[in-house]
Amino acid sequence: MENIQSTKQRFGIIGNDPKLNRALEKAIRVAPTDISVLVTGESGVGKESIPKIIHSLSHRKHGKYIAVNCGAIPEGTIDSELFGHEKGAFTGATQNRSGYFEVADGGTIFLDEVGELPLTTQVRLLRVLENGEFIKVGSSKTQKTNVRIVAATNVNMFEAIKKGKFREDLYYRLSTIDINLPPLRERKDDIHILFRKFASDFALKYKMPTLKLDEQAVQLLLKYPWNGNIRQLRNIAEQISVLERERNINVTTLKGYLPNMGSNLPSVINKNKSESDFSNEREILYKVLFDMKADLNDLKKLTMELMRNGNTQKVQQENEELIQKIYKPEEEEINTPEPQEEQIKVLQIPQEATPSVYSEPDAFEYIEDITEEETLSIHEKELELIKKSLERNKGKRKLAAKELGISERTLYRKIKQFDL
Repeated sequence: MENIQSTKQRFGIIGNDPKLNRALEKAIRVAPTDISVLVTGESGVGKESIPKIIHSLSHRKHGKYIAVNCGAIPEGTIDSELFGHEKGAFTGATQNRSGYFEVADGGTIFLDEVGELPLTTQVRLLRVLENGEFIKVGSSKTQKTNVRIVAATNVNMFEAIKKGKFREDLYYRLSTIDINLPPLRERKDDIHILFRKFASDFALKYKMPTLKLDEQAVQLLLKYPWNGNIRQLRNIAEQISVLERERNINVTTLKGYLPNMGSNLPSVINKNKSESDFSNEREILYKVLFDMKADLNDLKKLTMELMRNGNTQKVQQENEELIQKIYKPEEEEINTPEPQEEQIKVLQIPQEATPSVYSEPDAFEYIEDITEEETLSIHEKELELIKKSLERNKGKRKLAAKELGISERTLYRKIKQFDL
């Protein structure tokens, strides 16, 4: 049995991370068997190397090795690609065709991005895994195949199963052995070694001196998250090799090639956050309106209580304080205060009234009607605010929305709602 070091040299694998070594060890040990294997890991970590190792170290090494990218084949033709079809099975099927499972009989099939398979194809694949049988599209004849299946995916399979996008029974058939490759950010000690290897390869390819990083650039290289993993690191090394005349690369130069690090690179905008902000603006507007309604109800309650006690002077004082509380923020926002007399006129209790007058049922009903009318005028106040703001800004919705503290989209909806 080959050891890990010789396997790395044979397949050009660089790095000495313990997690990487463990993955290679599992691949070497499982290779002589016919057990199905599922390779997992983020995009760009080099999952395609594992099935090559397994095939090359197995007794099937003289058979065919076929790699299939399941995510790149249209859903309508993938069954035909994998299992073949009979002449006339569908429009355009002018002759019989052998699928990959028939062609690779006695060898190995690598199903990359297996998590993208349609559910109908998953059922067919499950049958192959269980008893080695498949049926061509448009045929009723069962055929046998003897293939080793190695699959790979960057999808969270448990989430896919939970959402009904992947069959649970197929997952357990594929993942008899699960080999996980770690992301590059978890292989800190391998990052600089890989960069140097890529830089050396590109220097040889493009016939130019090899790149060298200064200490600060190396530290930045190690701290960067590398969401694209090894593929991204390789691309960065190639870009710098081709575009930079200076072969000694400092941290400033390196930053210009790392996404979200250079000043000239576009920033990522979170669309969900924008939608959330719009929703928050609407909620804030509603909250302000409901607070106004609550203040008016408080004013009503206080007025009724003070009237029952007969202290009309205190009624006047408390009335004025509450009115100021309710209307002052509005006056400050729109800078067009209405006369204080008009604000107090509806709610003010006449000084010459005596407690006995207002203790009668009709008087209480009168106060109830007045306060309820004021409570129900919240929409009128909102309409009035919008009208005044539009007039003051000469109909420019953007400026009016900014003044009102809401989004232009919200204001446009309100304009349609009130038919302005």
